[in-house]
Amino acid sequence: MHERIPGGNGEFDGRTVLVTGAAQGIGAAVAELLATLGARVAATDRAQGGIDALAVRWNRLQAKSPGSRRSAGRLEPYVMDVTERPSVERTVARVERELGPVEVLVNVAGILRTGLAAELSAEDWAQTFAVNTDGVFHVSQTLAPLMAGRGNGCVITVGSNAAGIPRTGMAAYAASKAAATAFTKCLGLELARSGVRCNVVAPGSTDTAMQRALWTDTGAEQRVIDGDPAAYRTGIPLGRIASPEDIADAVAFLASDRARHITLQELYVDGGATLR
Repeated sequence: MHERIPGGNGEFDGRTVLVTGAAQGIGAAVAELLATLGARVAATDRAQGGIDALAVRWNRLQAKSPGSRRSAGRLEPYVMDVTERPSVERTVARVERELGPVEVLVNVAGILRTGLAAELSAEDWAQTFAVNTDGVFHVSQTLAPLMAGRGNGCVITVGSNAAGIPRTGMAAYAASKAAATAFTKCLGLELARSGVRCNVVAPGSTDTAMQRALWTDTGAEQRVIDGDPAAYRTGIPLGRIASPEDIADAVAFLASDRARHITLQELYVDGGATLR
């Protein structure tokens, strides 16, 4: 991950943000960026070591920055399991008590279980949906009434371009992300009159531990970029794998006041891979 230098433009000063799946990859990049831009970030994950390390890194960067360049933001770790409703409710209550009312929720927590659709185990299917879909449901449903009651809020779900185009060997992942995407849009429609915006960011192949776990040799990354006709997969027109920061930048835009009239949308950040 590229290090974000504290001292952003203060776009999120005074706003409390909750990010799920913040221990690594896209979630960590989102948490760091929004803290850099002034937000009070609750970085949540069930992997305590990952979010603790993220907070240490953030605080170290802050300490190394000149006073004029230090961010007004904060980044605080909170252990939370998105698959367990009581864990979600306890953590949300604690975050609101310690950091203030949550204005922005970013659903990033996700897992990948690969396998042909006709051969997937019931356990892999259930685990994938428990995190990727039920997790979005639990956290969003816990925070949505609070946001609606305050007349302000923003929910962003990090989905996947696989939700919109079939992928061989990724039936569980694609289906779970498609369900989370549809849920987020339905939630946005129902909450629009309450001033709550709900959008989806749909990454393509991104340089994360999850992505690299799929690569079995040194040429795998280039094959993703070039495409694989045998797997009915197009390449990436922009010619590179996304970085987690590419996705975080899209999230930050949709969470900002610059996107104040944008809701129910799905923003593909995949270098043109889905040709959309």
